[in-house]
Amino acid sequence: MASALALLALAVMPVAMGAPATEFASLRRAEEIVGGTAAALGEFPYIVSLSKSGSHFCGGVLIAANKVVTAAHCSVGQTASSVKVRAGTLRWASGGTQVGVSSIVVNPSYVSSTTNNDVAVWHLSTSIPASSTIGYATLPAQGSDPATGTNTITAGWGTLNENSSTLPATLNKVTVPIISRASCQASYGTSAVTTNMICAGFAAGGKDSCSGDSGGPIVDASTGILVGLVSWGQGCAEAGFPGVYTRVGNFVTWINAN
Repeated sequence: MASALALLALAVMPVAMGAPATEFASLRRAEEIVGGTAAALGEFPYIVSLSKSGSHFCGGVLIAANKVVTAAHCSVGQTASSVKVRAGTLRWASGGTQVGVSSIVVNPSYVSSTTNNDVAVWHLSTSIPASSTIGYATLPAQGSDPATGTNTITAGWGTLNENSSTLPATLNKVTVPIISRASCQASYGTSAVTTNMICAGFAAGGKDSCSGDSGGPIVDASTGILVGLVSWGQGCAEAGFPGVYTRVGNFVTWINAN
């Protein structure tokens, strides 16, 4: 991301929308999933593409037939009637099931300048039933915090490197370990990485999420439980700068209530 936050935002502004819509939403370094591999159909049955004017700009996670959780920075300024959600396909532009959105609820404690409390809930205008390629993510226990060293997997349609402005046509994934909050704070600053965030990546870089991945899932590789949402980071897959994710465990009660 541009400044530590701006460069990290992994969202992608809808390419087909006028001025602001022609850029990736600026927070997460959209890793098209940098250093990753192609995902298989049904491997991430809960991942969805959020689009506007026909262009993908962020990822999201289906947690119920009519409910998606995503990043707040992907949601601020969006109008429910102008966005769409696509599920059940490896391609953000076609296939699967695409539905409208009835309402968008941004966490009231979200702070855009720091990206703290980066979570929002989207309610769908039409329910998306489970199928062979569509499923709902499992939320963690309220207050849970993934342990350092836990292997996690993140997926998305974000750019393949931080200098790219082109989104891949199909879904990609990458496995990265959780790193301690203290180590992450050493990279970004103590106040920049709050207890509402988790970090994952390799000290040497090379693997990460990037622009366009914002709002998408990072799950425990062993249990499949949703532990985070792509939020921000310094560039994409840069050495010494891990990806920063919304800590879903701190928001389960809020998500369920909204």
